[in-house]
Amino acid sequence: MEPQLLHTVADGIATVVIHHPAKRNAMTARMWRELPPLLGALADDPAVRVLVLTGEGATFCAGADISSLRESGQDPTARAVAAEEALAAFPKPTLAAVRGYCVGGGCQLAAACDLRFAEEGARFGVTPARLGIVYPESSTRRLASLVGPATAKYLLFSAELIGTERALRTGLVDEVLPEGELGKRVAEFARVLVSRAALTQAAAKEFASGRTDRAAYWTAQARGSGDAAEGVAAFLERREPRFNWTFGPADADRAVTEGAVTE
Repeated sequence: MEPQLLHTVADGIATVVIHHPAKRNAMTARMWRELPPLLGALADDPAVRVLVLTGEGATFCAGADISSLRESGQDPTARAVAAEEALAAFPKPTLAAVRGYCVGGGCQLAAACDLRFAEEGARFGVTPARLGIVYPESSTRRLASLVGPATAKYLLFSAELIGTERALRTGLVDEVLPEGELGKRVAEFARVLVSRAALTQAAAKEFASGRTDRAAYWTAQARGSGDAAEGVAAFLERREPRFNWTFGPADADRAVTEGAVTE
């Protein structure tokens, strides 16, 4: 099978799989180029509530396929940043499920997700110093915001790989699972996210990113949705809530074009 991005949608969960096992799921120029429009389509799909990004088999992503990037004649850094920004701007919750190597461009994509769950034994690294590449400004700031300036400098200066224990301690990952349990835990947690209020998640994602100009918009959305009343009623009646607010295409477009994830 040719290197490609595979995706499925089931029960509100979109799963995107980086599929290039011959090179540890390294991203080719075409894969970098195809990720933003794929994410745009999934953002617009009302059946999608949560996005899971993972790699084929025992590796998440070993970075960029350098040979394909050289052959493309395009700036590899620009392609990677465009894909990273599209993932960061995805308006619904995103979760990276990491096994094995999560290095270079792979770590760049994982850091752009809202959450990262990893299997024990996974290895993380940001490796531009091995190639003499200037890591993008936006990517550097995103990494520093996630793990702190000291750890970001350690990763960028040294290009050394770290294991799941340190990744968990520094905030690079949110949960570490024993071997063989990652898939089950990710599926379970994704179902939890699907069951929660999309309105809460969408507003929280924007606010957590540092956006400050949409408080009135979300207040109006909350007032019109009736979700708070439904949530209270469901709690008192000891039943699952039936929330009304959904993310429509216009909301997804606005999140991307107005910069829902600010730098």
